[in-house]
Amino acid sequence: MAALDNTDLRILQLLQEDALMTNKEIAAKLNLTTTPVHERIKRLENDGIIEKYTAILNKSKLGKSLVVLVDVTLKEHAAEFLAQFERDVLLLPEVVECYCISGGADFLLKVLVKDMDEYRHFILHKLATLANIGNAQSRFVVNEIKSQTPVPINI
Repeated sequence: MAALDNTDLRILQLLQEDALMTNKEIAAKLNLTTTPVHERIKRLENDGIIEKYTAILNKSKLGKSLVVLVDVTLKEHAAEFLAQFERDVLLLPEVVECYCISGGADFLLKVLVKDMDEYRHFILHKLATLANIGNAQSRFVVNEIKSQTPVPINI
């Protein structure tokens, strides 16, 4: 993987602000022509620095306004049990983020649901049915102060 220079970093910043920005628009902002911008973006994609392009949706407008952070502790901690939980949680569409964490719990899940009824159904009929769940502690988001997807880039 090649080292990233300031132009690469600036391209990444611009794409994080607006992934629909064209190569021509990026080139104009950087005082470049479109060909080197295109080549740099392709290299960033091929090197796995740019993983994918996506749209950020308004969860409330789509009826998913309840955000729950769930600390999950497993009963058994052998590698096969951890791997099985990770495979299982990938199949739960309500779980939008999952982190293996240190501290009191083993995993932190970010769950998006419509309301408390939908969350209860998720807990009883999905999460609680997974093997090896020892404990699940739920925390409900009252107000979202900051939520962003861009990776901080310092130039």
